[in-house]
Amino acid sequence: MELEPKSKEEIESIVQDAIQNAVDFVESEISEDRLKAQRYMDGEVDIGYEDGRSKVVATKVRDTVRAVKPSIMRVFMSTSKPVEYMPKGPEDVALAEQATSFMHHEFNRLNGYRVLGDAIHDALVKKQGIIKTYFKRYPKAKIYSFSEMSEAEVNLLTQDPDVQVLEEEMEMRMQRDEFGIDIEAPVFNIKISRTEMKGELCLESVPPEEFFVNRDARSMDDAYVVAHRTDMRAGDLIEMGFDPEVVLNLDGLESGSEITEAEVFERQGYDEDFADEDSLDPAMKNVTVTEAYMRIDIDGTGVPVLHKFLCGGTKYELLDFEPVDEIPLVKLEIDPEPHSFYGRSLSEIIFDDQDASTAVLRGILDNVALTNSPRLGFLEGSVNIDDLMNAEIGGLVRMRQQGAIQDLSVPFTAGQTLSALTYMDKMVEQKTGVTQNMALNPDALQSTTKAAVTASVEAAAGQVEVMVRNLADGLRDLFRVMLRIMHKNVDEEKLMRMNGMFVPVDPRVWDTSMDIGINVGLGTGREDERAAALQQALQMQMTIYQTYGAQNGLVSLTNIRNTIADMMAVSGVRNSDRYFAPINQEIEQQMLAQAQAQQQAQAQQQQPDPNAAYLQAEQMKAQAKMNGDMMRLQLEAQKAAAEDDRKRDQMAQDLLVDAAKVYGQYGTQVDVARIKAEQDKLRTVANIAQGGAQ
Repeated sequence: MELEPKSKEEIESIVQDAIQNAVDFVESEISEDRLKAQRYMDGEVDIGYEDGRSKVVATKVRDTVRAVKPSIMRVFMSTSKPVEYMPKGPEDVALAEQATSFMHHEFNRLNGYRVLGDAIHDALVKKQGIIKTYFKRYPKAKIYSFSEMSEAEVNLLTQDPDVQVLEEEMEMRMQRDEFGIDIEAPVFNIKISRTEMKGELCLESVPPEEFFVNRDARSMDDAYVVAHRTDMRAGDLIEMGFDPEVVLNLDGLESGSEITEAEVFERQGYDEDFADEDSLDPAMKNVTVTEAYMRIDIDGTGVPVLHKFLCGGTKYELLDFEPVDEIPLVKLEIDPEPHSFYGRSLSEIIFDDQDASTAVLRGILDNVALTNSPRLGFLEGSVNIDDLMNAEIGGLVRMRQQGAIQDLSVPFTAGQTLSALTYMDKMVEQKTGVTQNMALNPDALQSTTKAAVTASVEAAAGQVEVMVRNLADGLRDLFRVMLRIMHKNVDEEKLMRMNGMFVPVDPRVWDTSMDIGINVGLGTGREDERAAALQQALQMQMTIYQTYGAQNGLVSLTNIRNTIADMMAVSGVRNSDRYFAPINQEIEQQMLAQAQAQQQAQAQQQQPDPNAAYLQAEQMKAQAKMNGDMMRLQLEAQKAAAEDDRKRDQMAQDLLVDAAKVYGQYGTQVDVARIKAEQDKLRTVANIAQGGAQ
């Protein structure tokens, strides 16, 4: 047989046959168990009852599911990052941390807690929970207004096929062209709508009755066909670009499978009286749309390639197909069956226990009722029947003869039967691991050691921990698919808040082959031990950091900050950013650089300046020179004063000699005192000396 490319008709035939076989398998062998599980969850049983007897039901399935679900959700939500991308090398650490923070941010933004809760509920009740993640592209229009535009500018703007003119006004005005000539030209005021394609990651929980897989499948990866069948509005399909004539001729599920309708009815608890075919607007009627994922050799190369096939109606008419990288559906289950796609749900494990407990409980209530209100025997014709049927307390019964009425007493045996009911409860606890001692009674443990209590709690929690571990595998697969979808479809950087700061994130540079770790905290219900371990780790970190400094290579401020945040989380305080500023390796490196710069500046200030000694020596030299000059000037002044005094004394002596000569020759008396006064006056004015001649 030669390999040849397949025609659309051949592809359609292959896909239709695969989908129909998968639907037949699920509806014939899986749906019945899910229908029964939903009925038992709603407080119904398959055992019958007699008229006039108790109809009460021991709701073991509902009570067990409601008891264990909060514990499972608490394990998943006890940490802010239950799933973590693991780097392959030291160079991938920052990107792995960034990818982990961003994908959990997206998970929370998409109401991941609700989606995960729905999937876990389906896994507990109906074998499996199915989560679908995909990238949705949609147009988003923005309105812009422009004024005073030329005709050329308007033509250039409207050439964009994504632009639609909403309003346009034109006015003729006189304008000067490039040659300086005044001409009349149109001026436009327009309002446009520009449509931009946006995209975002989507996350949704798929109802179990909408998911189908082939009989021989063991997992999503090796399945021949994986299908998601649901109803959509005809108008939505037409908006996606499909031929309206083809879409409007497609039918919906209400004209197809009765099993699927029964599952929907059991889940919703009501039936829809209004049929969409009766809608006056054909675009609003429901049509069945099936997404099938199959590996098929379309091109005739001999290598099957995974494709997504979009089929419409209950006949699965092929509308479109395209190659894809992976199946965007993941399953969560609590008790997988080896080598089989479908495992067991918690409700299936205790179907028989609910029946047995119901039968015992009804017997107890019937015995109590018959003991309190026994049947009566009477002689026919001797008693007034109306009086006998009146159950009023103190009511009279008219009799024609004494002893016409007798009590048909029933012995009270309910006390002995209660032990059987207790035994049934113990059986359910052993099967599911969900015990009433999940919140232990202190009064019942007064004589029990702490080790015994711990062992009892851990043994009871063993079954629940296995459930959580199985569910965690599905959560890991979900985050792997989410990472690959974001890596493939995001074409620009995004902003996200990381460690209390907004940083740009580019999913295009992430390594999609990173390993994924699970941080669901199995066995970490012992919060006291975990808090003590974190406290000890913090002490060791502080000792290392203080002893070996910031560059110790083992503990950083970021590690210490993370330990403090985990300690607060154990105590129930999640908003650690309110008490400790966020920090990362980049901020820490900046802090270390600033600290080193400050230390260097302080060291430079403390070291002696070699120029300072030289300047000090020069200052000392200048001071010594100035002191020498002052002493020399003072000496010269003293010499000048002494020389002046000598000359003054010589003048005084010469005056006396000259006066004596005049008196001797001529007999004339010279006024020496007046002459000396004049000499002193001139000396004071000239500021030659401070006083007169001595």
